[in-house]
Order: sequence, then structure tokens, then C-alpha cells
Amino acid sequence: LIDEHDASITYAGYHAAAERTAAGLFEQGVREKMRVSFQLPTRLDTVVLMGALARLGAIQNPIVPIYRESEVAFCLNETRAEFLIVSRSARRLDEALIRERVAQPFRSMQLPSDLCLDQSEGDPSRLPAPPADPHAVRWIYYTSGTTSRPKGALHSDHSVASAAAGLVARHRIVESDRFGMAFPFTHVGGLINLLSLFLIGHRLILIDGFEPTAATALFARHDVSVIGGGPVFYSAFLDEQRRRPGQPILPNFRLFSGGGAPMPSELHYEVLREMGGRGCLHGFGMTECGIITTNDVDDADERLANTEGRPIASVELRVRGADDRPVAAGQEGEVELRGPAVCRGYVDPAATEAAFDREGWFRTGDLGYVDAGGYLTITGRRKDIIIRKGENISANEIEDLLYSHPKVADVAVIGLPDPARGELVCAIVTANEGEAALRFDEMVEHFRAARVMTQKIPERLEVVDAIPRNATGKILKQELRRRFE
Repeated sequence: LIDEHDASITYAGYHAAAERTAAGLFEQGVREKMRVSFQLPTRLDTVVLMGALARLGAIQNPIVPIYRESEVAFCLNETRAEFLIVSRSARRLDEALIRERVAQPFRSMQLPSDLCLDQSEGDPSRLPAPPADPHAVRWIYYTSGTTSRPKGALHSDHSVASAAAGLVARHRIVESDRFGMAFPFTHVGGLINLLSLFLIGHRLILIDGFEPTAATALFARHDVSVIGGGPVFYSAFLDEQRRRPGQPILPNFRLFSGGGAPMPSELHYEVLREMGGRGCLHGFGMTECGIITTNDVDDADERLANTEGRPIASVELRVRGADDRPVAAGQEGEVELRGPAVCRGYVDPAATEAAFDREGWFRTGDLGYVDAGGYLTITGRRKDIIIRKGENISANEIEDLLYSHPKVADVAVIGLPDPARGELVCAIVTANEGEAALRFDEMVEHFRAARVMTQKIPERLEVVDAIPRNATGKILKQELRRRFE
């Protein structure tokens, strides 16, 4: 593991640091099956902490850095976390505000940047035996869906390791590869990358906060061959390359590996022409199943540009039509999946019941079709979510917040195409009678007062006389998208 400051740790060093940190945590009272939430930056000590908690068999709830007090409090309440670990040096959470919103008591700890690498941390000889069941729930990752609250997906070591094995196999990751990770480690993709390391033994280069020029310099310095992220990151590196035509910014570049949002077909060909390698090996994944489908390095460029690839070995996939029956190749329907790489359900049993059928099939809410060769193409989604820079943003949650503003009578929130973000968040509102129209700065202040993450604040505000609805009262969002695109 290598970070942006060129600090590094070997596999042997990682094992030793994780054992010492596990011993220190054990002395602090952390035990097997205890639920531990943490919001930490992408640094070596964060990755070591995950190994330490895994050694103890704790149930880990990594929280992405963009979550603020509102979302963090929700995670703590639903998981009934007994510990919250935060960074002493990163952006601070208001712990007092979180405690006001959390029903049960929890202990908080701050993680200095060098804690996990401190030789004096703990005595591993006092640790109990390691946990033995790879299928036990050990991870809770939150995802925003169609509801106004995120859902906590329950993963085991085995489910995430199955996804990691699929990634390694399709992208032909080998020991000599140097993998640059452009996204936060507390996403489920971070754990997939960590388990890929254990499988193959390559190098992983970490960035705490993505900035294209700095990331390019770091990845060039470490001769990165594979970059993990999504279309927003592919485009950012491509822009860096265009600033230096004729001079490869990453001489050993082999491929982009990612998903999380739709990818324009032309982006693959642009990367192929201007950066080389195999271009973009884009795939389809979600918090509930980190790698569902992905392309292979030997697939034709037409497949890489236009499909999400084939299901990995640990995922069974089918497409069902409106009549709940599987459809033929080439026909569109809702994508469903099951298999070892799929999560065990959600923290909320009602959410599990709604998403899984009796045979274990998980309804993704995404629409697509599988061609005769077994390649999946995603065409849309049933879930009313906006994918902004790979993050799922709930339109319902934003609508609920905006509706509470005294100036707002009616509201609809939609995602609009945006080349930099994938989608931007557009709020459409009507004014309450007798009130002046809501101003953009008033809207922003309303969201900041609610202490939600910045990514949920709409980038665009439109004030209209009326929001179109059908006879049953459902907002006609397609009409709004056509109007404001």
C-alpha cells in the first residue's frame, strides 16, 4: 500500500500493524460481532484499521466521507453501533449534534494518522482466536435508493471476496500491476480492492481526495497500470492527457476499471485513441453487489464501449419483464441477480423483504437487456435516483427537504445529464401563495442548515407555475427532463 505522500507498508508490515491495532482495540473493549461505524479518509491507517477490526470479527460500518451529521446519525441509529471512529485531522463532525440524534449510547474514538503504525499499540498475543465463519455478516455499507433514507447492505467477507475474484479474473490483474484507486476507500469498492490485493499481491496507490493533476502526478510517479473509478474519473484523466498531447501522462497505462454510473460509448474510444491500453473496462455494480458484470480485456471494443459486460462467476443474472417472467435475449426488463457476491439483505428486514423474492433473487430496480452473447446493457432505472459522480442521490430525500421550506408549495427533483458529474441535481419548485419565489442562495442555506452532505444540494433551481402530474397525481418527471435538458 502506498499513499499520496509516498508512505508505504508491505504485506508483512500490514499484517503486523493490523494485529497490533486489533490488540489495542481489544483493550478498548471491541469484541467479535460488535458494530463499529467509522468515517475516515483514504489513508494507510484507515486500511489497517479495517484489517484490525476484521481480525477481531467486528461488524464494520464504513461511512463515506461526504456524509454529514444527519446521515451519520441515521447509520448509527439503524446499525445500533457501539463505537464511532473518526479522524482527528480530517473534516470534523459535530459529535454533540450526532449524539442528540442517536437513540443509543456509543463510544467515540479519534484516529491519529499514525496510530495503526505505532509499534507500541497493543500485544497481539492476548488476542482471541480469529473469527472462523467467512459467511457471517461482517460489513454494513449504506446506499441511497428510491426511499428518502439510505439502506444498509449486509455483506460477509465471502460476498465481497467473490466480487474481488471476479474483478481480478476479468481484468487480468497480476502481481506486477500497480493499481491507482481514485475513489474513497470507505466505499464497498475499497474493500474489493483490498481483497484483490490479498488474492494477487500487486500494489495499490491511494489518494485522499481526488484532484486530477495531483492524482496524475502521483500515479505517474508510481507507474500505475490500472486505475479504478468511474466515468467521471476516466474523463478527468483524459482531460489531463489532452493538456499534454504527444506525451503519455501514464506510460504504463493498461486500463480503466470501474462502474457506478452510465458511460458514454465514445469515452472508451477516446481513451483508447489518446491514452492507449485497453481503454475502459466498464462494468455494472452497486453497494448490494460490488461487481455484477464487467468486460474482459479480450472483449471486442464494441462490447467495451456499449455494454456493461457479462456477469462474473459468482453472480447469476436474469431479466424479467412486466409480467414477472424472464424475457428473451435482447428484450428489456428489470435486472435481477443472486449468488455468492450478492449481499445478505439489509439492516431493515422490511427493505430485505421488498428487494428479495423467496428464491433469493435481488431486484436491482435497473432496466436493461442481455444480448445473445450474454452481455448486459443498462437502459435506465426504476429507482428514482440521481447518480452524481458515482454517488446515488435520492430524489425523494431532496424533495422532502425542499418541501419543508416555507416558500415551497410543490417540488420535483430530477437528474440532468452533465459531462463533469454524470448527472446534476435539478430542483423544480412552485411558490406558496403570497410568498416570493425561492432564491438559489435560500435553497442552499436551507440544505446547509439541515446538515446533509454537500452532494445533495441541487446545482440548479427552476421555479415554475405548476409541476406536471398525471391523473393519479404522479409527477411526470420525463416531461420535466425533456423541458430542462
